[in-house]
Amino acid sequence: MEDGKSTGPKAKWWSRPAPGRTARTAPDEPSPVEDALPTADATADVTDPAGGTREPAPDAPLQTPAAEPVVQPPAVEPVASVPAARPAPLHEPDEYSTPPYGGPGPWAPAPPVQRPVPTPAHGTPVPPQYAATNGAGVPDAGTAAPGFTPPPQHSPPQHPRSQHPQGAQPVLQPQQPPSTQWLQYDPWGAPRQPLTDPGPPLGADNGRKKSRRGSVLIGAVLLALVAGGIGGGIGSYIERNGGLTRVELPQAGRNSGGRAPDSVAGIAASALPSVVTLHVSGTTESGTGTGFVLDNRGHILTNNHVVAPAGSSGEITVTFSGGETAHAEVVGKDSGYDLAVVKVTGVSGLKPLPLGNSDNVQVGDPVVAIGAPFDLSNTVTSGIISAKDRPITAGGEKGDGSDISYVDALQTDAPINPGNSGGPLVDTDAHVIGINSAIRAADNGSSTEGGQAGSIGLGFAIPINQGKRVAEELINTGKATHPVIGVTLDMKYTGDGAKVGVKGAAGKSAVTADGPGARAGIKPGDVITAVDGQRVHSGEELIVKIRAHRPGDRLDLTLTRGGKDLSISLTLGSATGT
Repeated sequence: MEDGKSTGPKAKWWSRPAPGRTARTAPDEPSPVEDALPTADATADVTDPAGGTREPAPDAPLQTPAAEPVVQPPAVEPVASVPAARPAPLHEPDEYSTPPYGGPGPWAPAPPVQRPVPTPAHGTPVPPQYAATNGAGVPDAGTAAPGFTPPPQHSPPQHPRSQHPQGAQPVLQPQQPPSTQWLQYDPWGAPRQPLTDPGPPLGADNGRKKSRRGSVLIGAVLLALVAGGIGGGIGSYIERNGGLTRVELPQAGRNSGGRAPDSVAGIAASALPSVVTLHVSGTTESGTGTGFVLDNRGHILTNNHVVAPAGSSGEITVTFSGGETAHAEVVGKDSGYDLAVVKVTGVSGLKPLPLGNSDNVQVGDPVVAIGAPFDLSNTVTSGIISAKDRPITAGGEKGDGSDISYVDALQTDAPINPGNSGGPLVDTDAHVIGINSAIRAADNGSSTEGGQAGSIGLGFAIPINQGKRVAEELINTGKATHPVIGVTLDMKYTGDGAKVGVKGAAGKSAVTADGPGARAGIKPGDVITAVDGQRVHSGEELIVKIRAHRPGDRLDLTLTRGGKDLSISLTLGSATGT
């Protein structure tokens, strides 16, 4: 494009003389330029006298519009034999002389051809002063820019005979300098519309765009701040309240709390107000146990091994189920039965626990044990009576046998642990049928509940019938009486039954003179095998069976002497216990 050669299509006229048509003798009026291409690459065809077109040589450089001559049509002599006649136009004359309906093209001046101008990088320049046109390149007087001068109008060419003699060659006339109108002319544009809207150069900043961008940026920042604040508030609310809505789970309504009297809950509700926890401390040891109220005067029944740590100068504190506390004093105790009675004073509103009858208990009956295992007061466990008349011995820590207790116990699988000692074992009527006293440990056999062995489902309770008799004696006299038969037993005997010893303490006879046994005919060396028809397998069992009765009760004994079985009857005597 820099060498000025034409690479685009050639400019064509809208109207040309058709072949075979009669040549015109002279044009009546000039034909304006049909098409002006402002493109720098296009070259305009030039008409020749023969009615054809003349095209510049392709290698010839383009001339500037100011130096290019305008070709004038040659003189044409009219034919004498044919009268000069002008063919009828195919259309009505256009009063505006607008292509393609203007005058014949061969007599119109050629449009100016301009050398191409390099296009700047930022866009095509547009002349600053632009006059609105009517679509044909003619400025509109009403909208012309100030200072704009319309280009000179081309006068129609004169008849060749009026300017040149016959046969003279036409003289090329210099073309008028091109006007800025050709740069502004757009044959396809709408009237009164500029060729283009001059905009800012490429890369130039626009103040309005900057303002709009700044507004958008500020709006985005404000939106982000508002959204962040709202999100933070919602997150804080969710964190504090667990969600946008409060979750409420379905739940059954409160009832009156009533339970069947024979249910564990009903039994516990009835018995708990009468159960107390004892804290005992002495000079060398301390312990915790349980007891229950016997009457309105403040008497409380418990185990002897519970109050034993207090000794003669220790302290006993009683805590009731409602949390009230009071000091207690020992009324009486008996190690042979492992029972003790203490009394509180200055306490009102006591609720005694009703006593049942242990003779009515059957194996399998449901029972409830209440106590303070490991100082956990008001603990309730349940089970059944797993056995009756279970002879057990407990104690013996002193070594002289004075602290050994013999109990014809009720066996239960209700869990009993250290701290349950002295607590009530009640039936379905919430009546006391036993006093929890011992458990069977897995390590060292039977032991008092004061040990640290846990429950393995073998608990033992003193029958309440025995407990009632002993409690009454302790309250009334401060001591308990033991039923006796007046004999000394050989505790080392390993055979079946309880053997009467040969010698007693201090070298005396094993059968007390004028005692119940001597009067019944018992002799040293006899082996007692049954009491009231129940088999006896050891000396401990005989003691348990005898202590299960009251002094003065009559017993039927079965014994063996010299290989013979004998049956005798005796009345139990009485001895004071400790």
